[in-house]
Amino acid sequence: MLRYLTVDEVVATHAKTVEKSGGGLHGVLQPGQLESILEHMQNDDYYPTVADKLAHLFYGLSTGHCFTDGNKRIAITATVQMLLNNGYMAIVHRFMIEMENVTVHVATGVIERDLLRDIINCHLNLDPDNEEIKLRLYECISRAIPPDAQ
Repeated sequence: MLRYLTVDEVVATHAKTVEKSGGGLHGVLQPGQLESILEHMQNDDYYPTVADKLAHLFYGLSTGHCFTDGNKRIAITATVQMLLNNGYMAIVHRFMIEMENVTVHVATGVIERDLLRDIINCHLNLDPDNEEIKLRLYECISRAIPPDAQ
């Protein structure tokens, strides 16, 4: 059985994340949005796998603007907290490093939820170098770059 995060845990993690990562504004901007993300990820009909649940959490926190500042940072750290709480310690270090780049593209709408889920699933299955996913990620990001910038 998964151990889910509470609103209080995510708010406390946000405060620590902002403090330890170079600063920013503290505070919840949209408490209802945060509660909704955390509640809905527990619905096994919509999010049947761990990867589905983590993708919902990561995506929702990256794009939902629940906090005054640090939404991309809390997407990473809350997802890592959920991984740690549920015994996925072996993947956390690499996950944190690689998801730092991914979160920017999630927040700007370049990476959609399905690809994010597949990226997370590769990490969960100890296959973060999956060539198919890397190619999908490359194609997705390449499409977002204006032709004159290439």
